[in-house]
Amino acid sequence: MHDIRYIREHPEAFDAGLKRRGAEPASAAILELDERKRAVATRMQQAQSRRNEASKAIGQAMGQGDTEKAEALKAEVGELKKVLPELEEEDRQLSVELQQALAIIPNIPADDVPDGADEADNVEITKWGELREFDFEPLEHADLGPALGLDFETGARLSGARFTFLRGGMARLHRALGQWMLDQQTGENGYTECAPPVLVNDAAMYGTDKLPKFAEDSFQTTDGRWLIPTAEVSLTASVQGEIIDNSALPMRMTALTQCFRSEAGSAGKDTRGFIRQHQFEKCELVSIVRPEESEAEHERMTDCAERILQALKLPYRKVLLCTGDMGFGARKTYDLEVWLPGQGAYREISSCSNTGDFQARRMNTRFRPEGEKKTEFPHTLNGSGLAVGRTLVAVLENYQQADGSVTIPDVLHPSMGGTTKLEPPV
Repeated sequence: MHDIRYIREHPEAFDAGLKRRGAEPASAAILELDERKRAVATRMQQAQSRRNEASKAIGQAMGQGDTEKAEALKAEVGELKKVLPELEEEDRQLSVELQQALAIIPNIPADDVPDGADEADNVEITKWGELREFDFEPLEHADLGPALGLDFETGARLSGARFTFLRGGMARLHRALGQWMLDQQTGENGYTECAPPVLVNDAAMYGTDKLPKFAEDSFQTTDGRWLIPTAEVSLTASVQGEIIDNSALPMRMTALTQCFRSEAGSAGKDTRGFIRQHQFEKCELVSIVRPEESEAEHERMTDCAERILQALKLPYRKVLLCTGDMGFGARKTYDLEVWLPGQGAYREISSCSNTGDFQARRMNTRFRPEGEKKTEFPHTLNGSGLAVGRTLVAVLENYQQADGSVTIPDVLHPSMGGTTKLEPPV
């Protein structure tokens, strides 16, 4: 959500920020609604004030025996009592209109975010790791995985496209990856482990900018709840409507949860394999910090995700997203893209975003700086540390052997009960 005062004071800068995102100017329409609302509020205050004055004057007129004046004042108060509910309803409607108009406007990009139309304009920041040289033609995970327990056919038969049934060692490897990530983020990186609900209400989805604009991208139950598209929703919304104690900041939370996405806007993308599923697991990272800490926290969060890839010895690159490729609520985003030798390409495995105070305003979450009476909005950040299914894909493709087996990364051996290799049945 945007600060209406900023739009009043800097309409041209606000529109310039939207233009960088490829969005149409919005300040004129917003300010017109705002002006109407303020005018109604002024009339309402004046009417309330006059009603109070007239009510007091009635008693004075009666005490002085001025019946005619008292009756005139009573008539005026009666008329004001009719007008005030109308003004209050108009004020309510304009408040809703203004809220709805602001709710669908994306966040303004940070100054150091590169301008661009799409992923082709993203900027590579660093690369890590050496690409493995194969003495055979590496397979894509969709060709390699079925013999090892990545069962696409059963998943599709049970639930339809973009669902997968994992069996045996493949299921254990998937579980081991998620549990190990969670242990790393809590034990090594200082995040507090949480086990949040995966069903949330409208307010939680709205506060984390998933509603109203992206309703079609999520699944909704028959009783109106939403299956979370990411634990960012439930973790961030856990402080919705609160005034956080300054001493509690920064807050760092992590959760390993099932996530659900309808993928309504991805028709034709990654329909083959385990890359883009309707149901998947992710180790999510969320930080809630003081405004002056958010840039450093963004770098820290991204580094926490990078360490997972480094420990697994998976080559990757860090990319700064351009204005045209960022998510709706982000003001700055780093993507980590892991190398998939079967595809011969880097693919996103983590996205770490700083949303500034955009989500905090939508949630009405505040904190009180030390020694201050006035509250402020904190900044919220979110990232993947990592997406478990995509990490499984990266392990399969990077650790595959010529005989169709896959060796297990060393750091996962304890979680795999000593199993060091996935092998197809003889």
